[in-house]
Amino acid sequence: MKLHRLALAGLVTAGLVTAAASSPLLSATAAPAAESSSRQQDATADRSTGCFKQTTQQPGTGADYTLVSGGIERTYRLHLPAKYDARKAQQLIVVYHGRGKTGEFTEAFSDLSKLDAIVAYPNGVLGDEDKQAWQGAPYSKAGVDDVKFTADLLDSLEATYCVDKSAVYATGKSNGAGFTGILACQMADRFAAIAPVAGAFYIEGKRCHPSRPIPVLDIHGTGDTTIPYGGDGSRDLPSVQTWTRDWAVRNGCDPEPQLSTKGDDVLTATYKRCDADVVHVAVTDGGHSWPGSDAASGPGYVSQTFEAHELIGQFFRAHKLRS
Repeated sequence: MKLHRLALAGLVTAGLVTAAASSPLLSATAAPAAESSSRQQDATADRSTGCFKQTTQQPGTGADYTLVSGGIERTYRLHLPAKYDARKAQQLIVVYHGRGKTGEFTEAFSDLSKLDAIVAYPNGVLGDEDKQAWQGAPYSKAGVDDVKFTADLLDSLEATYCVDKSAVYATGKSNGAGFTGILACQMADRFAAIAPVAGAFYIEGKRCHPSRPIPVLDIHGTGDTTIPYGGDGSRDLPSVQTWTRDWAVRNGCDPEPQLSTKGDDVLTATYKRCDADVVHVAVTDGGHSWPGSDAASGPGYVSQTFEAHELIGQFFRAHKLRS
């Protein structure tokens, strides 16, 4: 495999960088300048109202639930960490599946339930071709407000379980990953960070005005033929680098990111001096897949150089909502 050639060439062509240095993946995000030192307060300050409430679901298990939002009965799967304690506020991660998939399917390949967090896997509404999809995509069902559904879901989970409201995050794959970008624009007051994988970031014609700078970790394969790395104008899909650079501009970052490499197929671009961190991980020749997964996650090459769920977990742990 050619060492990062495609990903690096794309970044250089875009005028973003001039050279790559060998360093540990995401080493620059270990101590985010804008986020990690901003919270000096009592540990109980961000406990949700669900703390100290008894639940029927046992720690370390998953269960399926329903929730009515916008007059529609919605469904989601919820996994509690093995050490869940109703007296201790936990991270909450909301995971959005790809088009035509389900939360249960995404849980199986993503390994996100291995993280020490409450993890919710909501299901989209049937859109074109009777495939479940999320708001913002041309094939999603018209009139469905998934942003409102997300707010209702967070309200319900925070009222039922002991959630650290400063540590609520969104991730997902493909169409679901694209939807996390919409959440970052419209719900930055509820989500501490997002981490889309193989995201389908359809141009909606709406301006993005987040209420605060929000950290973004983006992972995408340069060989993705479903959602091309270089974009697809016929489908209103921008290039992944353009989408990431736009977040760097919103977050006040320096225009040129710092590059680091891992293995022979991972190139990480970390934007510096940001109001909130922006990191892009390009998997050379990577397909429409979930890095590190041992289960079927999509077509194309699956990198085993890193585990996406571990990287996402690391990024989320480093970022909390600021008071």
